[in-house]
Amino acid sequence: MSPKKNQLSVHDQLKLFPIFENLDSELIRIIESRLVHRTFKKNRFIYKIDDAADHVYFLVKGNIKIGANSINGKEVIKSIIHPEATFGEMSIFGEETRESFAICIENDTKVLEMSAANFIELMEQYPPLASNVIRILSRKLHFAEKRIESLVFKDARERIIDFLKDSAKNFGKQIGYEMLLKHSLTQQDIANFTGTSRQTVTSVLNDLKKSNQIYFKRRSILIRDMTSLS
Repeated sequence: MSPKKNQLSVHDQLKLFPIFENLDSELIRIIESRLVHRTFKKNRFIYKIDDAADHVYFLVKGNIKIGANSINGKEVIKSIIHPEATFGEMSIFGEETRESFAICIENDTKVLEMSAANFIELMEQYPPLASNVIRILSRKLHFAEKRIESLVFKDARERIIDFLKDSAKNFGKQIGYEMLLKHSLTQQDIANFTGTSRQTVTSVLNDLKKSNQIYFKRRSILIRDMTSLS
């Protein structure tokens, strides 16, 4: 999060969340009064599989992995949560216990949480909030459908490149024709997200670097030209 965002009040930070977009200031104040502030260290779980699903969360700072474990014990990353995103929201739609885990991948991860009961009450009282929730869930459903199509129809290299493009498009910084993506993911994380292996991720990244399509270090990837990345 940039220094300017760090200087914002909680009230103003909430206005940056898509789920609270275009809500009046009075409702934002009510929401703020019902939130609990929490800070987590790297590799700390916010919730685990089978935990009670009784809260919804709003990420202020840091990044979070949402995932599960396959039958053979391999971690599968369902999504990467970035600041100003909402997660754990299935608790307001009848989920009783968590079917996924949420774990921090950065130190000093800052999260706001609200009980699911409180959030449901606000949705019932304020239709604009309920409309925002439906819009956010529609976007997540569309993203999930694209992920499934990618896993079914694309090979490993294409899935890894799609991950780079989508991440850069949504969270990268434009520098001329280049796009800089700063991240906190390991190559194993990328593999777990794209349904590939760490060795495949390493091979694809090295091949893209050799062909001068990207340059990468441990915590950043520079894409030379988004339109020609392939």
